[in-house]
Amino acid sequence: MPLANGRHYCAIPGPSVIPDRVLQAMHRAAPDIYAGPLIEMTDTLIPDLRAVARTRHQVAIYIGNGHAAWEAALCNTLSPGDKVLVLSTGQFAQGWAAMARALGVNCETIGFGKRRPVVTDRVAEALSDDKGHAYKAVLAVHTDTSTSLRSDIGNIRAAMDDVGHPALLMVDCIASLCCDPFEMDAWGVDVMLAGSQKGLMTPPGLCFIFFDDKADIAREHAACVTNYWDWRPRVAPEQYFQYFCGTAPIHHLYGLREALTMILEEGVENIWARHATLARAIWASFDAWGREGPIELNVSDPGHRSHAVTSVRIGAPHGTALREWVKEQAGVTLGVGLGMAPPDDPAWHGFFRVGHMGHVNAQMIMGVLGAIDAGLKALEIPHGGGALEAASAMISRHRDLV
Repeated sequence: MPLANGRHYCAIPGPSVIPDRVLQAMHRAAPDIYAGPLIEMTDTLIPDLRAVARTRHQVAIYIGNGHAAWEAALCNTLSPGDKVLVLSTGQFAQGWAAMARALGVNCETIGFGKRRPVVTDRVAEALSDDKGHAYKAVLAVHTDTSTSLRSDIGNIRAAMDDVGHPALLMVDCIASLCCDPFEMDAWGVDVMLAGSQKGLMTPPGLCFIFFDDKADIAREHAACVTNYWDWRPRVAPEQYFQYFCGTAPIHHLYGLREALTMILEEGVENIWARHATLARAIWASFDAWGREGPIELNVSDPGHRSHAVTSVRIGAPHGTALREWVKEQAGVTLGVGLGMAPPDDPAWHGFFRVGHMGHVNAQMIMGVLGAIDAGLKALEIPHGGGALEAASAMISRHRDLV
């Protein structure tokens, strides 16, 4: 007889928990899509999205997931035969590169493995060697959702500037926006892309491309651009349907409007601080469990860990066994070890991930950690003690940490 009845908690790294306020805002009949309140409401989204991204520049909204955002960013800036430098810290940079190659773009990848972030000296060396400035863009993922690695985007820009390379800096912030600190303008990011389903607390289905004037100049010569992906009609629509190249994603927009209201009510800096403390609480638990037995955080340096997702190494078959136990017995779903090993490799069963992004608070995190603690005991997986005490102590110090 399981103890899983009641509200289930999906603690995966996206889609994140959708607030009741967002769900209620979406629960309405479809309005007129040609005039009236819908159009007026949509116009209010743009300045608030800019505030979240910390930019004064443009933002285009697309109907699609993160893969759609990848393609939109590429199509508006590149042409077949162009060359880009991809900085890989996990599965998602590799996926973005694969999409670029499918568009005819030549990708050169610097791989940093699955346990350390981008090393800017290697970036500077590669760009310095590019005497003819063949690289049109540098592609980087702020937080890789598979490895939970977080790279220093500001330092990447500094490396580019130090060698005087004119490439666009294009950054995937799908997992990090509104979770980890991100400063588009201050860090010199030319193109940033995000999705609705993680820190923005809205169901999957919307993605966003933020771009500066330099990127828009590149759009002049981008042969990959198509009528649908073109960002220009979307940021300066003469008619409402041009915002979305067709029918608007009405109910997603109402949900996003409420989510942005909640974000601005709390304050972006306060949200960053909340995510930071909750992440530290999770890390404290895993540090305690890891003092005995096989549990180990994928990223050893706290300074390189995401505040939105934590990837865990526990050894096969413990990862899958623990995920199944906490789901069936405690009503908590943990994330699979995406990209850490092929699904047909027995090692795949030795990883899992904890999502802690968006609409999460202290009691939710303590609940997840408590379920994991119970699962470790039930499955007799060796582990150290004091994990929950370590997490609660970290949460109790929140005011001192911010």
